[in-house]
Amino acid sequence: MIDFMRFRAVARKELLHVLRDPRSLGLAIGLPMFMMLLFGYALSLDVDRVGLLVLDRCDTPRSRTFVSRFASSRYFNIVNYISADAEIGNAFDRGEAMLALSIPPAFDRDLGAGRPVTVQVIADGSDANTATIALGYADAVIAAYSGDIRLERLRRLGRRPPDPPVDVRPRAWYNPDMESRVFIIPGVMAVVLMIIAGLLTPLSVAREWETGTMEQLISTPVSRIELVLGKLTPYFAIGMLDVVLTLFASRYLFGVPMRGSPLLLLTIAAVYLSAGLGLGILLSIVTRNQLLASQAAMVSTFLPAMLLSGFISPISQMPAPVQAITRAFPARYFVTVLKGIQLKGLGPIALHAELLILLLFACGLILLAIGVFRKNLE
Repeated sequence: MIDFMRFRAVARKELLHVLRDPRSLGLAIGLPMFMMLLFGYALSLDVDRVGLLVLDRCDTPRSRTFVSRFASSRYFNIVNYISADAEIGNAFDRGEAMLALSIPPAFDRDLGAGRPVTVQVIADGSDANTATIALGYADAVIAAYSGDIRLERLRRLGRRPPDPPVDVRPRAWYNPDMESRVFIIPGVMAVVLMIIAGLLTPLSVAREWETGTMEQLISTPVSRIELVLGKLTPYFAIGMLDVVLTLFASRYLFGVPMRGSPLLLLTIAAVYLSAGLGLGILLSIVTRNQLLASQAAMVSTFLPAMLLSGFISPISQMPAPVQAITRAFPARYFVTVLKGIQLKGLGPIALHAELLILLLFACGLILLAIGVFRKNLE
């Protein structure tokens, strides 16, 4: 049984430790908000205003009209008009541009005669993902220009342009404007809560062993359950405060919608936070060393939340062995919950599997931490 008075005394003692240490308190409140602002404004997967070099060897009204298609697109920014191929490599090396458009001398003559024209688009492949997307944009601009040329020729011949065999009308659900910020911001909370679990909680028990106060706690009637839960409570409260702050920032600062139930999200966030806190205090109990506990927690909580949760890179695009490894970390399931509730408006029925797994993580890790802790000086 848990004695409430003893539990409250341990929780109050741990809360005073945090409040009397401005660095820990600043880390708990300031760092999560700083990360939210950093990810929201600095991290973007959108590819637009790509630097473009133009090598127009034709230099006629028709070729300049073709170049204007790129200039009028929001995806390209013409940074320079060059006169030789050698300038392309130099510009790429300096990072001034990512694409180069090379128009042949016979561009105007061949188009006027109805002959096909080959236009070269050169990409800086050092950033493969961005280069692939930029080449796709270039293909779309060229295809649209080619389609207009065909229609113009048909009109000159007095023919009616044929209807397209397939009428494609793309539509994106949940993120109509395809903004990467809407994709990234919901996952920030998973990382923010792991800061509390990975950087603060591991210090709680290890600090007691290093300062010599653990002997005093052991000599009291406080049970293992009361000690572990009492130490977790202040960090749980701080973590839930961070949840509210990040939700407020994502909605009103970055415009990320909240299509589902905020109460459901807060409930599942509490379960996820409990799992992270359980792992953090378990490492603190096992290592009995603040530095070692912090390093172990960083590897097992913060880094997986960043890299193995689907926060930035979709799990489906990872190698199969890595996808299997992601199942061992609660962040994977919580990121699914965050995006499901905020962006898709999913309810508890659709997310019951993730909720159940997070509950198992939370209960299992906290119970394991209680079981591992021993009230002795061994």
